[in-house]
Amino acid sequence: MIKNLTATQIAEQLRHGSRAVLAQAMTIIESTAPKHAKLAAQFLDEIMPYSGTSRRIGITGVPGAGKSTLLEALGLELISRGYKVAIIAIDPSSSISGGSILGDKTRMANLLREENAFIRPVPTSGHLGGASRRTRELIFMLEAAGFDYVFVETVGVGQSEIEVANLVDFFCLVQIAGAGDELQGIKKGIMELADLIVIYKDDGENKIRAQIAKRIYQNSVHILKAKYLEWVARVITCSATEGSGIDNLLTQIDEFYAALSKTGQIDKLRQKQYLAWTNQQVEENILQMVHSVPEVAALRERILDDLLHKRISPRNAVDEICNEIYNRLIKKE
Repeated sequence: MIKNLTATQIAEQLRHGSRAVLAQAMTIIESTAPKHAKLAAQFLDEIMPYSGTSRRIGITGVPGAGKSTLLEALGLELISRGYKVAIIAIDPSSSISGGSILGDKTRMANLLREENAFIRPVPTSGHLGGASRRTRELIFMLEAAGFDYVFVETVGVGQSEIEVANLVDFFCLVQIAGAGDELQGIKKGIMELADLIVIYKDDGENKIRAQIAKRIYQNSVHILKAKYLEWVARVITCSATEGSGIDNLLTQIDEFYAALSKTGQIDKLRQKQYLAWTNQQVEENILQMVHSVPEVAALRERILDDLLHKRISPRNAVDEICNEIYNRLIKKE
């Protein structure tokens, strides 16, 4: 069991490909138990020199667009070419029960049987955004374990996907034709993040609709500001059913990395992401520390009671809580 191993031993076994240690170490990373925090921090330090070696690719799209099917086809093709493939499948946790379905493994049964594939369903566990709080650290671990491609799959399309785009190098938006007005699927915020738009299910009677959708999205891409000087988002069609477009999709990924690596943009992007993530984590941790102070908790309870009984407005409730926190914890008056 991993609990009997030191941080150095965990890192060594990860690098030697132990899937059991990888799975258990991921569970410790995701754990909110205080007893796991120190060990997680220690073996993350051990593996950091071996991180950053994979291609980090985000996959998003409307529910039912076929992301899991497409990912399985991509994974199987990459494995046939000699690569190791890992998938982090984000599954939003219910705001009511707190649970999540975590059903992506069942939708990628063929890929799951491959020795060089690893699929990790991850609940958001109440974290705001399209990823769990520890997704980036899971990516580091998969890279240290020798995976060449790490895909992060999200459910749905919305503002939360911006967080996932900040975890990866290459962001792929999967759309489906023939589901109504194609323009309804165009959300400017997501479109500006996309490095590639894939019109999926380009097969059978849907072929004509897929080509129409492709032209609509191509026209839309040209009026948006490009993320990079070296790369303008492209639009392709694809069908896992017919096996068409998979090679082209992988070619687009190759060309993206070739173009951005020449100018060092991939390294610059990751450095920017690390700094932003660190600052975000510092803010979240400070907030937790502040709310854990008994005096602050009692103050919040009193002021919120005033709010619920309409003795104070929401704006003044916020101001009073913030002012008291500042005076007691920062100015110490």
